[in-house]
Amino acid sequence: MQETPVASLVIGIASSPAERRQLARLLGGSNAFLIVSTVDQAREFLGVIETPPLPAAPVPGVLAEGAPSPPPELTVDSDRRVLRWRDQEIDLTRLEHDVLLCLVHAPGQIWTYERLHLEVWGNRHLGRGSDMHSVVRRVRGKLARLNAAATIHSVRGVGFRLVPV
Repeated sequence: MQETPVASLVIGIASSPAERRQLARLLGGSNAFLIVSTVDQAREFLGVIETPPLPAAPVPGVLAEGAPSPPPELTVDSDRRVLRWRDQEIDLTRLEHDVLLCLVHAPGQIWTYERLHLEVWGNRHLGRGSDMHSVVRRVRGKLARLNAAATIHSVRGVGFRLVPV
């Protein structure tokens, strides 16, 4: 009887970019390796800690399309990647769509920079977050152009939340 070869995975933890580069050089001979910034990221990858599902807390007039509620005035059409307010529509980029969809699924709830970065960009928030602020600024502009009854508030040093106006 022949044994089936077992693939191995090496997980390295390094907090700074310089340490991650050095670790990548050290692990370069491995078949497969993953470098993360924190122990929590390693645990999450291994399934020890699960990311909580998106809460669906409905607020009248601010719902994601398909939510069990009367027809809302503000919708995010994921199939067409469009933001709709009453009878007007505006196109969204992939990032604008994904950020707005997170915020619409939990209106009023504060989404931390880290959680938004994880949900939208697929990694942990590192640095100043100018990428996220740029996307939010564009979405705010699109909400304003539609005269929608919702806006995105910044929670200084924490994240963002969608609020009805």
